[in-house]
Amino acid sequence: DCRVERRQMKVRDLGLGYDSDEIILFKYCVGSCQSSRTTYDLALKALLHNGSLPRRTARKVSSHPCCRPDRYESVSFMDTHTTWQTIDSLSAASCMCMG
Repeated sequence: DCRVERRQMKVRDLGLGYDSDEIILFKYCVGSCQSSRTTYDLALKALLHNGSLPRRTARKVSSHPCCRPDRYESVSFMDTHTTWQTIDSLSAASCMCMG
């Protein structure tokens, strides 16, 4: 179920400090990775559930893989000063379950 979704948005809305009204196609990863669980994930889930790990550690641990980009694309646009800008590795090119 891990896949790439697309959304058109203004460069300014990305929050990266670029002053541009240009609209780009931003691609990001969505979906679950339940079917990709490994033996490690199952054991870690049990340890978290039965309290075998310290509480402060347990809050920071994820017991399942997550849907993340495995390849990225650069995005180019023109800013308000009519200068071409390129942001490397901004948009997801493909996604997979990691972790």
